[in-house]
Amino acid sequence: SEKFPNMFFTLGGATGLAGGVVEVLSQMREQGEIGNSVAMVNVADAFGIELAEVAAPQFEAAGFDIVYSTSYPLGTSDLSPVVKAAKAANPDAFVAWSYPPDTFGLTAQAKIENLDVKAFYAAVATAFPAYLGANGASAEGVLGAGGVYADGEAWSSYAARHEEVTGAKPDFWASGMVYASFQILEQAIEGAGTLDRDAVSAYIDANDFDTIMGEISWDEFNNNSAYWTVGQWQGGVFKGVASTGREGAVPAVPKQGW
Repeated sequence: SEKFPNMFFTLGGATGLAGGVVEVLSQMREQGEIGNSVAMVNVADAFGIELAEVAAPQFEAAGFDIVYSTSYPLGTSDLSPVVKAAKAANPDAFVAWSYPPDTFGLTAQAKIENLDVKAFYAAVATAFPAYLGANGASAEGVLGAGGVYADGEAWSSYAARHEEVTGAKPDFWASGMVYASFQILEQAIEGAGTLDRDAVSAYIDANDFDTIMGEISWDEFNNNSAYWTVGQWQGGVFKGVASTGREGAVPAVPKQGW
């Protein structure tokens, strides 16, 4: 972009992330797996506020009825009132535009309250291996931000090498894209034939790149135009179920209790 010519963005934006959730819930509704009612909550910080504001009209345009909507302060430790109120609205789906602590907290409260929804989405940190570690079998069917082509050779090979080098499993959202960013930088330096920042940036701006996440290209605002928007825990793996143009998505499945 003109304002930040040397900045490139890979993880995606609010419109795509919210749109992915609407897409997944619409597909589940078409399959008769959920109805029209959605409970939507968000952390009262920039991320959560923006996603809630973008998501609400998308849900309404898709024919969903937001039966409960609220925000909660950043750092809220007791999320039981939020989940209790959401449950009282009897929604078919629960959507939380949440940060990591909230994602874990809302999930814990959903289990305590036995929030019986066929689609449960919490945004940031659902893709973390720690989420599966904390929730075990209860994580099955939970939707969240991110995802990968988990069955693809590129991801499988990277994940194995990541774990070998770091001793920890990669997350299923940002880890792969961070590595892809290094691949872009490597290819740009080789292509430009120099370490000069302006030359390397100009090369990045003018080219597409093959990475473990697939081909990455830029729109007029230096945004990666194809990224995973929604993933779901299926069989111990957080698989991509919606994207803005990636291959390898699998169908979302209804959540079968906690």
